[in-house]
Amino acid sequence: MAEGTQQHPLKIYFYVWTLLFVFSAISYWVDWYGFQGYTRWTLILIFMLLKAGFICAIFMHMWWERMPIIAAILFPCFAILVFVFIMWHESYWTLIVRKIYFAIAGS
Repeated sequence: MAEGTQQHPLKIYFYVWTLLFVFSAISYWVDWYGFQGYTRWTLILIFMLLKAGFICAIFMHMWWERMPIIAAILFPCFAILVFVFIMWHESYWTLIVRKIYFAIAGS
């Protein structure tokens, strides 16, 4: 084995693999059981995010390296939230300008 490398126990991979199957089964159960509306989509999104988090953390080896998980997961999510806020702010401004224009043009 090369110097400076880590050997992770296989047990953790099998455990996460089993958890992914369980989360997938629960996601399908939510759909099959007939949940509707926000409850259904909230549960499906929660299980989707849990599965994605386990895949990134364990199978991409980011659990053992703190900076890559911050750089690869948290920074892009934060950037998306900033862009969503900017788009929301721009759409609100456009709505106000249109209301003012139609109020002036209508009178």
